[in-house]
Amino acid sequence: MKQVDNPIRVASARSGLSTHAIRVWERRYGAVKPKRTGTNRRLYSDVEIERLTLLRLATASGHSIGNIATLPLAKLKSLVSEAEPEGRRARPGSPAQSFHDACLQAVKALDDRQLGEQLQRALVALGQQGLLRQLVAPLAQRTGELWRAGVITAAHEHFLTAALKVFLGNVAGQFASSPIAPAIVIATPAGQLHELGAVIINAAAAQLGWRTTYLGASLPAAEIAGAAIQSKAVAVALSIVYPEDDPHLPHELISLKHFLPAEVKILSGGRAAAAYSEILTRIEAIQPTDLDAFSLQLDALRKAASGREVGVNTPFLSRTI
Repeated sequence: MKQVDNPIRVASARSGLSTHAIRVWERRYGAVKPKRTGTNRRLYSDVEIERLTLLRLATASGHSIGNIATLPLAKLKSLVSEAEPEGRRARPGSPAQSFHDACLQAVKALDDRQLGEQLQRALVALGQQGLLRQLVAPLAQRTGELWRAGVITAAHEHFLTAALKVFLGNVAGQFASSPIAPAIVIATPAGQLHELGAVIINAAAAQLGWRTTYLGASLPAAEIAGAAIQSKAVAVALSIVYPEDDPHLPHELISLKHFLPAEVKILSGGRAAAAYSEILTRIEAIQPTDLDAFSLQLDALRKAASGREVGVNTPFLSRTI
């Protein structure tokens, strides 16, 4: 297979590191050794981007970059697999933290019974909003990071997605929305196969009383727009997670904007959304950064649908899945 070399912009989007951090870690610690073009532009291989991702996760867990910058890839994977980033831990000993650890172990073991039991217990202990914000969103983000770093396989991530799709679907089904409640269509655009972020969004919107139409992964723009028109949706929510450099996605987004009625708003987020920020801004997509911001935007859109003023466009899930 031909080796693909990526510019620093793509390396930044995929690794979660700023371009400044990548340059510093390269120059000061020898963390990676990118190729150079004739014009001295850096080019990073997929292996080097994987290495940068692992280094970011390991430093977030408390390791010094100076001590780990030149470690072999296998050792970095081991460090990341054993550690949980400080910034994502719940309070030590808290229910959310214990559920997170237990669920992650169940995912690694592909143990659907244990995962289901932990999710059910978490729902009782944390409540519906707490389940999404304190457990499901951080768990999805952590699992995605471990997959991207090569610590777990795509099978593990798909296992979690399948389990949460059923579990959160059942939770969302408990919310009987009013026939006059605002409607939202939720999907991932064509080429975006990772749907866990969309699953979480669907549950969050249902909990807020919206009529949700969940379409799943990798839908063409015309199909998404058709569903929005048929359901008389106020908004369309898109989860954009991977890849960060799909040359076809900008066209899909522009087409979606063209097909939708002018009054239908587009919300878009996910790990890879930042890589498409220019085109998302061009189509006037609302870009919340997390679940809380997403909820605020839904509240604003609901008020607008009722004839009240829409709130400001705050910058959704930019790094959740």
